[in-house]
Formats: sequence, C-alpha cells, structure tokens
Amino acid sequence: MIPSNGKPHPIPTESFVPRGRALLVDENEEDLKYFTTLLGRMGYSVRAFVHSLEAQRCLENEHFDFVMVSQGSPAFETYHLVEFALARDRYTPVVVVTRCLHMNSYLQAMHLGASDYLEKPMSTQEFERVVTTHCKPRQDEISSGQA
Repeated sequence: MIPSNGKPHPIPTESFVPRGRALLVDENEEDLKYFTTLLGRMGYSVRAFVHSLEAQRCLENEHFDFVMVSQGSPAFETYHLVEFALARDRYTPVVVVTRCLHMNSYLQAMHLGASDYLEKPMSTQEFERVVTTHCKPRQDEISSGQA
C-alpha cells in the first residue's frame, strides 16, 4: 500500500516495531522529558502528558503496555488516572513516581493496584530495571506467539 505522500510504508522489521507503548504523566516537564527519552531509548513508543485529563482522554481510546503517573503532591491528585488505567486493563503495569513520599499516597496507590511506588529522581539504571521488571509479556501473549 502506498500512502498519500507517494512513498511506500517501510516493511516492518524488528528495528521498526516498538517494544511496547507507554503512557507518561508528569507535571514536571523536565522529568517528563527525561523519562520519555529513556523509554524511547529502550524501544518504547511513548505518549507523554503534563495534564492528567489529557492523558485520561488518550487512555480512553488507546492501549498501553506501561503507565507511569507522577503523584504531584501529598494530595495525590492523579489517583483517578491510576484508577482509570487499571479499570481499563487490570494487567497494565501502573507505576507511581513522586518527589514527596507520603504514606497515605503510597497506601492509596497500592490499594488501587499500582505495580510500584517510587521516589524521584531515579538513575537511568534504576528506571530501566523498573520498566523491565514490570513490562513482561502476559501469559496470553506468550501462548499466542505475540511476545
């Protein structure tokens, strides 16, 4: 098939196929850029948002293999996004990151079903460990040969 610009689509190869799709939400644009860059280097296709409502609209229409949400403050304003992501697919790993560890927010995130709750900043190695730990192929993908 030839797209409207007249150039054929590249033949999908291992180098063109993303490892997975990630959704990031962080009110801190520097942190958002950092995590987006790291996930891109790891081979993920990334959708990044500063505002959680925009991210939720995206989640309504798209599937993601990994979701990372910033807590923001001790009030944990983005808890509804964690809840929404897990209601859409309870097997999607949702990680909450924060610069202000707060026990009530931790408990709330874990109660909602978050996979992890971590303190920022994170080293490149720590972030890669978190992603590879939580982004493992599901059993149904392994048995159908999609992994």
